[in-house]
Amino acid sequence: MSGPALHLAVELDGDGSHPAAWRRAAHSPDQLLTPRRVAGLATVAENAGFTLITLDDGVLPPGAAPDPVGRIGAMERAAFVAASTSTIGIAPVVPVTYAEPFHVSSQLASLDHISAGRAGWVVTEEESPEAARVWGRPPVADADARVRESRDGIEVVRSLWDSWEDDAVIRSVATSRYLDRDRLHYIDFTGETYAVKGPAIVPRPPQGQLVVLGRPDQVPAGQLDVALIAGRDPAAIATAAASAGTPRVFAEVEVALDTPDATGAERVADLARYASWTDRGRLRHVGSADGLVAALDGLSRHVDGVRLHPLVLDEDLPLLSRLVLPALSERRLVARPLPGTSLRSTLGLARPANRFAAAAVLEETR
Repeated sequence: MSGPALHLAVELDGDGSHPAAWRRAAHSPDQLLTPRRVAGLATVAENAGFTLITLDDGVLPPGAAPDPVGRIGAMERAAFVAASTSTIGIAPVVPVTYAEPFHVSSQLASLDHISAGRAGWVVTEEESPEAARVWGRPPVADADARVRESRDGIEVVRSLWDSWEDDAVIRSVATSRYLDRDRLHYIDFTGETYAVKGPAIVPRPPQGQLVVLGRPDQVPAGQLDVALIAGRDPAAIATAAASAGTPRVFAEVEVALDTPDATGAERVADLARYASWTDRGRLRHVGSADGLVAALDGLSRHVDGVRLHPLVLDEDLPLLSRLVLPALSERRLVARPLPGTSLRSTLGLARPANRFAAAAVLEETR
């Protein structure tokens, strides 16, 4: 546990966590993929005091007709949001089952530079064999192989972030040198399925290492900064949190709040006429804002944060902003991110030393 503050994240992909959420959205379907929509949601979340927004993604379409079947890439959305916000953390979902970790490293490092140290990375898997065809690669079919790809991908990405020491960029006019080549390093990674030489093509991120979030059953705990854990009740979440083995633990919670026009249960029933709300094994709160505040208060005894998945963003996010976060703030359960702080600092995580620089210092002392 990081302290008394409960960090709140919110997933902002699409129109909400329900596949038919678009049917209750406050905008026309053609507005879903517009920059104004993305920036508007991020602004609401930032003004409300959320610690972090996440942006889901995958190489395959997110749904099937008649529901929305397209999305803009999470990395592109994150970069746009980074330029239009100032305090909130931004963590795109980027699977490394098939993606080249060298490119993932460059994109995420660039995002951290754009956001001045507010970037994170949600690591997931591409489970469908159809994803392999999109990438033109052989399928990674079994769970153990996908874990291997995630493990190797994270190791490569983290190593590349360190392949530039913090002072590698010297910008020396007198010597006409931009870089000190002695402060750039080959990572020389060799895994079971590929090898990467390095170094990176982007300077070390402002945070040194971006905050890495993921599920402990998909990513070794030692590679994560934040474990995303599920459980259908508080007891299951408490058990999972106790065994996570990561610096920080966030619980996954789905929410359908009572609105002035309909209860949460009525809203879920309305959308159930078109599709079922996918059961992902998460705690689900369907009811009042006060009930959610009480539930989050209870969870704060076991976890460092919660990632909320609203049923319908246009209906639930305003209620979270007006009723839930202010009530949690009054109880001193949440703390608003401060201007000028990195995501690591907000979460109480130290900035890691550069592994290559540390190794050089250790060698000199011998």
